[in-house]
Amino acid sequence: MATLPLHRGKAPPWLFKRMVILGKPIFKILHDMEGPNGILRRLSDTYWYQALGCILGYDWHSSGVTTVLGGVLKEVLTPQEHGLIVTGGKGKNSLKVKQELQGKAKCLGYNEVEIDHLNELSRLVAKVDNTAVQDGFSLYHHNLIVSENNWTIIQQGMDGLLHKARRYHWLSEGLGSLLDNPHTDISSEIFKEKVLDMTSKNSYNCRKVSLELISEGSNRIKRYLSSLKNPCQTNLDTFICPNKSISLTKIPHLDMPIPFKLKWESVDMAKNLAINDYTDLLKIKGLGPGIIRALALISEFIWGEPPSWKDPAKYAFTVGGKDGIPYKVNLKRIERCAEVLERAIDLAKLDNKSRIDTLKRLHKFEKVTLS
Repeated sequence: MATLPLHRGKAPPWLFKRMVILGKPIFKILHDMEGPNGILRRLSDTYWYQALGCILGYDWHSSGVTTVLGGVLKEVLTPQEHGLIVTGGKGKNSLKVKQELQGKAKCLGYNEVEIDHLNELSRLVAKVDNTAVQDGFSLYHHNLIVSENNWTIIQQGMDGLLHKARRYHWLSEGLGSLLDNPHTDISSEIFKEKVLDMTSKNSYNCRKVSLELISEGSNRIKRYLSSLKNPCQTNLDTFICPNKSISLTKIPHLDMPIPFKLKWESVDMAKNLAINDYTDLLKIKGLGPGIIRALALISEFIWGEPPSWKDPAKYAFTVGGKDGIPYKVNLKRIERCAEVLERAIDLAKLDNKSRIDTLKRLHKFEKVTLS
């Protein structure tokens, strides 16, 4: 079990340096065995990512394992050696994706149009996790990692009241849509009772109604919101079949705030653009969590098409941890592990099959070497 509480401060330079030293041979081996896309698959697995942070000696239960490991990956992975580019980071660095892609992506054969597409994709995935999934965790970290033909995104949000973090993992391989359960994993210690998840397959009809509401414009949506505010107001089912009505008291999530002060110009902009795809709706500037939630509440109350309110969220040590858990970091062991892995790579410079077999047998002599 791993937790992600907020820990302030920075990774000490002496530890970050060793994390990079040990990370290099690990990713040499992974690239040799699985290639760039194999590395992306591993990084999209939240448990593997957490374990990697532990192996490199960082806090097993810290929000910082995500942000610091993202920095380590930037130092370790290169387009020349691994066929991978790591962009983004924590805070303001998360906004530098396009700038960093322009500096490196041409090494992998990307042109300007493709770079713009990747940047737009990066921004849209962030919008999905901040707006379409409303779990109370605000994003503050974003890494986009790309190969020649695939990408993975690792994001982290913070719940300021709970002082807990939540990590979101995406992988392009096999991804059909940015909606309909798109995450490879969402890692969280906290499961909440009420999370608006418009990315769930169970929210399909609600998304459809939301688009229909947008086509009616802001004035009609304001009237619908007023009817939600009125505790005596019933829904359309009351008129058709009174026994099947859905009253306000029967909707379990109406303790969530009903938004009234919204950027209505964004709604009318979406109407004028004749938006007919929910993903395009999320791209509208100024159309944030409040409007998405308002549309979902109207859809459920008036038409009986609810979104998913289910929270979509779903280790090992080798060298210790920064905070002394389970024991103080053993710097010599980090450096010795790196030496062993580098030596294993040198010894394995045979034909490809023999090299892979040698690497797979590494664990058999590792204990003897390190003892």
